[in-house]
Amino acid sequence: MTNLRAYLACTFIVFAWSGWITISRYGVHSNLQPADITLIRYVTALLCVSPLIIRHRWARYKLHQYLIMSLGIGFPYTMVTFYGLKELKAAHAGVLVNGMLPVLGAVAAWFILRQRVSNLRYAAIALIFLANFVMAGGNTFSIGHSLGILLLLSAAVFYTGHMIAVRLWGFEWRDVLVAVPVINTIIFLPLWFFLPNSLNTAGTLEILSQALYQGIVVNIVALMCSTYAIARIGTITVSIFMSFVPVGTALLAWLLLGEALNSWELCGITGCSIGLFIYAWGQVVETRKHILK
Repeated sequence: MTNLRAYLACTFIVFAWSGWITISRYGVHSNLQPADITLIRYVTALLCVSPLIIRHRWARYKLHQYLIMSLGIGFPYTMVTFYGLKELKAAHAGVLVNGMLPVLGAVAAWFILRQRVSNLRYAAIALIFLANFVMAGGNTFSIGHSLGILLLLSAAVFYTGHMIAVRLWGFEWRDVLVAVPVINTIIFLPLWFFLPNSLNTAGTLEILSQALYQGIVVNIVALMCSTYAIARIGTITVSIFMSFVPVGTALLAWLLLGEALNSWELCGITGCSIGLFIYAWGQVVETRKHILK
């Protein structure tokens, strides 16, 4: 039952992050600057969790543990993603950030957590990785897009660091819920004044839409789900689900916006689906072997 809840949490994360990439792409091409969206995100979340701050058991973890966990999903992650979205489309951002997570997650889990999976599941990770890059099409990885590519790959590294920290040091969703907005607001607020910003010229609807989705849906609800899932089923499995964000983005655009799926996207969706099936089957095989022993 616990694992079922974790898988349901991962499913929600896929849709939440798919919408996040889309609304972030919209945000950075509106009157708002990346620094403005980042500030809105963490201040909104901070206001929502403020009653919990005093009661939180801050002494449970060391300062460096809080910093690595919080900044991995904090303003360094959001800022490089937002500036990357100025260079590349939302679907391509999903590929470069979330499509890289299974590979980075597997490598980090191998070296840091000493977490291993079967060769069959590593093959599934490779297939999902390739399928995500197929979704990007042939013109994404060009010299002209090199800055955007570098920024979005950096975002994938930051997020992987967050997931490893959660698993390695045993952060619970309550810890993440409070620490992430507190630490990021304290550090980022002074920086905001020195970064390009235009919050005073943005419309009320723009600010409220970003506050609702960035601050509440993503930074509270989705983050709680992510932390819960990582603690129960591990970083590799969660990163596998996160790699479906490009698929979710493409499907949402097809269902809600009427955007047709091209051949690259259809091939990528098929490859990701097959990869997830193989990964799940590999998990079943490993479980049976463990029971027989």
